[in-house]
Amino acid sequence: MVSSAPSNTTPLCFSINSPPFIHNHTITSAYFSAVFSGLGLSSNLFALVVLAKTFHHTKSRSRSSFLLFLGGLVFTDFMGLLVTGSIVVSFHITHFNWRQLDPHCHFCNFMGMSMVFYGLCPLLLGAAMAVERFVGINRPFARCTAKSSSRACLTVVMVWVTAGCISLLPLAGLGSYHLQIPGSWCFLNISSKPLEMTFGLIFSLVGLLSLAVSFLLNTVSVVTLLKVCCGQDSSQRRRDYEVEMMVQLILIMAIASVCWCPLLMYILKTVVSSLAVDPYSVLFYLRLATCNQICDPWIYILCRESRLRCLLQRPCCRAASSTFAACFSGFVLRRGTRSWIPGSTSYSDVPF
Repeated sequence: MVSSAPSNTTPLCFSINSPPFIHNHTITSAYFSAVFSGLGLSSNLFALVVLAKTFHHTKSRSRSSFLLFLGGLVFTDFMGLLVTGSIVVSFHITHFNWRQLDPHCHFCNFMGMSMVFYGLCPLLLGAAMAVERFVGINRPFARCTAKSSSRACLTVVMVWVTAGCISLLPLAGLGSYHLQIPGSWCFLNISSKPLEMTFGLIFSLVGLLSLAVSFLLNTVSVVTLLKVCCGQDSSQRRRDYEVEMMVQLILIMAIASVCWCPLLMYILKTVVSSLAVDPYSVLFYLRLATCNQICDPWIYILCRESRLRCLLQRPCCRAASSTFAACFSGFVLRRGTRSWIPGSTSYSDVPF
């Protein structure tokens, strides 16, 4: 009887939720998962192509640095959807039994690590981009522009390493990954137990802190940029490309906040107050967070400099106040003016 005990022991990743699950196929269907993943992958792949073409023709070092951050963000979203989406779609197509396929929880731990890693990376990258723009706008002489691209690449790698280290904490005994309803994914265990609570707090607080840093620094950068554009020296300092980057960065922050705050706040509230976990609420919040990976590439695709100029040239925008028009007059200048000199930092002749 003693020798047969290990075979009857439930693996840790199945100790809370154990397959098979009874779930609604109309909601968690292979069609929904495949379309969702396919849309995200195609959007991110298209954005990567557009970013590569724009980066090749960009002459501004600060814009090149920002494009590298955007490239790292889009590439991370692409890989996140590729890794996690392939597992989810495979489950809905084959309906494999996790306990038979993964008796030692290696596969479940891998997916849980992927969910945490690819979840934290966009939030940390958004904060890093906010820091980069804050320094570029408020302290333009505090950095060496000749090495801005190298520093951007190093920062992206550091973000990946940081998120990777956090995702590895459960393998070191701090927290754990568990199979989640409806059985298509694994994620951290949301619990008030000391080790589980610590990991849940690390995950949620790192994400919320990243959003808070992004909000604070982006607000200061926008105020500074408006003062520069609307000030007495506005004619000497046209910064079309800076306005473009700030619009994109604010939208990235806003969409990340809408998509991720519900899940992060739910985890924080649950582990602190010892409330019972509603698995379907976690599933809904996770799906909302995954929408961030689909929206990120379209922020750049739809908010490029050329599109912003066209938007500001519409009649409804021309009817705006003269102060507003003066602030963004760089967008409506024609070719031949100072801001449109080929090779200048405030103009890119790429149609993407």
